[in-house]
Order: sequence, then C-alpha cells, then structure tokens
Amino acid sequence: MSFTWGRFSDKQMASIRDSTARLNIWEGAVRSGKTIASMVRWLDYIATGPPGDLLMVGKTERTLKRNILDVLEQILGPRLYRYNKGEGEVYICGRKIYVAGANDERAEGKIRGMTLAGAYGDELTLWPENFFKMLLSRLSVPGAKLFGTTNPDSPYHWLKEQYLDNAELDMTSWSFTLDDNPNLDPAYVESLKREYTGLWYKRFILGLWVMAEGAVYDMWDDTLNTFADDDMPPGLKTVARRYVSVDYGTQNATVFLDCLDDGDTLWVVNEYYHSGREHGRQKEDAEYADDLIRFVGADRPRFVIVDPSAASFKVALRRRGFLVKSAENDVLEGIRMTSTMIAKRKLRVNRDRCKNLIKEISGYVWDEKAAERGQEKPVKQNDHAVDAMRYLVATVVSPRRLHAI
Repeated sequence: MSFTWGRFSDKQMASIRDSTARLNIWEGAVRSGKTIASMVRWLDYIATGPPGDLLMVGKTERTLKRNILDVLEQILGPRLYRYNKGEGEVYICGRKIYVAGANDERAEGKIRGMTLAGAYGDELTLWPENFFKMLLSRLSVPGAKLFGTTNPDSPYHWLKEQYLDNAELDMTSWSFTLDDNPNLDPAYVESLKREYTGLWYKRFILGLWVMAEGAVYDMWDDTLNTFADDDMPPGLKTVARRYVSVDYGTQNATVFLDCLDDGDTLWVVNEYYHSGREHGRQKEDAEYADDLIRFVGADRPRFVIVDPSAASFKVALRRRGFLVKSAENDVLEGIRMTSTMIAKRKLRVNRDRCKNLIKEISGYVWDEKAAERGQEKPVKQNDHAVDAMRYLVATVVSPRRLHAI
C-alpha cells in the first residue's frame, strides 16, 4: 500500500524548514498535520544529519510501529524500509535506527550508554520524565537533534513546564489545530469533534493545555443517562449482546455489572456489589464465582470482562464454564471513551437496580493534588462500580463505533 500525499499548510512547511534547534517539538490537536510534518523532517535528518546512531521512541514499540513506522513504510516502500522487530531496529534509506518503548520508569535503562546523533519521539507526554532526560543526555554527537510530537496534557506536565515554556532552551515548537490540516474532509472534522467531549475536546480538538479538575464525568445527566425497567426497548434482551463487567476487590468492593449492548447503546441493567469492609467479611474467589452464577441466572453472558489483575478469580470463573476476557485497562483512554458514550447518551444505567454505580459516578472526581504534580488520575476511593463501567466501554466499544456516534 503506497502513501497518498496531501497538501501541506504554511505552518507545516515552516515547521519542516525551521526545525533546526537541538529540540524540535510539534504539539496540538489530533489529526492536525503535526505528525506527518515531523516525519518529513525526520526523513530529511536521516539523510542529511551527522553520522552516528539514531533512535526512534514511542510509548511502546507497538504504538511507535502503528503511529509512525507503518506510515514510513508506506511512504518509502520495501526498497528503502526494513523493520527487524526482534532486533529492535529499523533500516530507513539504508541507515540503521534503533527503536524503543518508554512505557515505565525502568525504560531509561534501555538507552543508558548510547551516544546518539539524533532521535525521534512519538507521544512525548506519555513518557516517564526520567526517560526524556536520559535521552537528552545521550544526544551528545555534535549537531545532534531531537524531533518529537505530542498532544496537549496538563499545564503542569513536566514537558510543558520545563521545556515548552522554557525560553532559555535551544528549542523550537509549533502548536497545531485542526484548521492547520488542509486535507481533512469537513464531514470528518465534524465527526471527529463529536468523538471527544469535555477535557479531551479542549485538548485533542482545540489543542489546549488544560488541567483535569472537578467531576470526571461532568457530562452525566441523571435523567438522560438513566432508565427504568419500563423504558427498555421491547425485545432488547433477545437481540442485544450480554456482558458482565467485573471489578474485583480483596478488601475493596467487588462489583458485577450486567450489561446489554444493542450495537448503539450500552444498557447497564443490574449490579452486584459486595464490600468486605462494610460486611465485615471478605469472600473467597469460589464464593464470588458462585454469586456470579446466581446473578446471571440461566442465560450466560457472551463473556465476562474482568479486571486484568484478578488472575485467580478468572481461573475460578473458567472452571465454572464462563468465557472470560481481560479488561482493557488504560485508565485515561477508558475514561475518555466512557465520557463520549455518556455525553452522547449511548450509555444508560438502570436507576432502580444500579444505585451504587450512580452514586459513584456523581462522586468520581479528579485528584487535584496529583494534577498539580503533572499527573492525571481520579481520586482512588468509591470507584469500584465506575471502574467496572470503564472496563465495559473500553473492552466492547470499538474506536470506529465511537467515531460514528
């Protein structure tokens, strides 16, 4: 499959031409043209930069391949591009380039001892700070440069405070919005805008560095996002796919959410909630598995979505004949997807049977102290039912479905 080139905006051309500093960063909205401009400049640097080792980094090697390397393969073709996955190397225009993931604090050990003439970084705000600092220390060949891209994050993020806002650095940066990409179809742009809401709309559509604060699901409506038994569409149970989503706790609460998916809307029809602290006794895996059998009744769900860390409980469920699927557990991405489903009223909860879930939604807030440290996470209390809800959305709702609503 060959790559189809579109038009380049004036800002894209300027960023390609003027990215001559030691640090060069493209930031802003999704689909705004920043990444393709950065890749064109990187290809030029591969051909014209100083000799020495080069490195390409993503949050993981897998995301780097999906976001960047696969596109470069389409641009260059097999004669100029060869990826050796097992070796952690890619050959571009005959030049060997190391590839690495920066997914946790230990990742900086992967690049210790390197002497680099250049580096390309994807999704910089998702990297650990110590990895970024280590990478800069490795760019020691005279004339070495970094080229990187990112979406906006918290204004307290280390990348924003220490680098983008630091006028004393040898750095150039460009901020992109959707309007900077001349190749997007207006209908696609409107569809993309519908996919994001709240915090993520401000960041990924408007390109703003804004803080996560207040209620996580501030788009929740107690009327529009809930229903009673009599409100369910006739025949829904016979046509919808049924799932049970589980957040498993040892001392914390264990929650089962009984869900129906008609392909358009997720209906959370019932909940099971047991708190070992409140009841004074924590149940064992086998007891919870037996409770799930009673909870679902005679008709088994398509599969049970379970907290990835609950290994022993998954074994207990499989022994009782349940099909089990580990939940997708990227917290921020799951919250973003759930926010969109809530905002578009495609996630509805039974107001009479799911009182714990509804109570948790109203009290689910961002951790302000963490935000001031440049970290983003909700307050970890009274979040067991909302975690099960997030597992449900992140596991069964596809990006294409989100894009279409």
